Amino acid sequence: MGEKININIKRLVHGDKREWGVFVEHFSAVIYSSVFKTFSLHIKQIDEWDIKEAVQEVFIRLIKKDYYLLRSYKSYKASLVTWLTIVARSTAIDFLRKSKPETVSIEHEVVNSIVYEDSKVPLIDIPYVLLSSRQKLVLHLLFDKGMDTSEISELLGIDVQTVRSTKHKALKKLRKFFNAQS
Repeated sequence: MGEKININIKRLVHGDKREWGVFVEHFSAVIYSSVFKTFSLHIKQIDEWDIKEAVQEVFIRLIKKDYYLLRSYKSYKASLVTWLTIVARSTAIDFLRKSKPETVSIEHEVVNSIVYEDSKVPLIDIPYVLLSSRQKLVLHLLFDKGMDTSEISELLGIDVQTVRSTKHKALKKLRKFFNAQS
């Protein structure tokens, strides 16, 4: 492991350029990695330019409104690396939402498959348009990633009740769809 670096958040939010330079140099790789992983989970073809734009957006969020987001960091809640990873993921997801949605040819039937590790369980085909992108993301984070509602709430920057409601509506759609199929 590399040397431990101490960042003085107070000096950082008061505009200390030297401290900001150390911060950017030390944490750029963490932020880039988090953005890249988030993009990898959500899009097929990753554009390096988009990743760099999203990384830049993370830094802008950190300093926007007189460093409001950086001032909100609480070291007793999470390490700076963990906190920055969450901020970077959230920013990357927002960046992807703002991007043009992928287009799908009408001639092809596009489905999402839920794949289980147990090979005895058959694959379930879910029509691509059945669930919204937020519903798919919430279900993915809940069931594939094993996150709880409060973690998802913090990651996506939405209320815990919104996560629960999104899950409920998605499961209701799935039940209705699969009951109609049988």
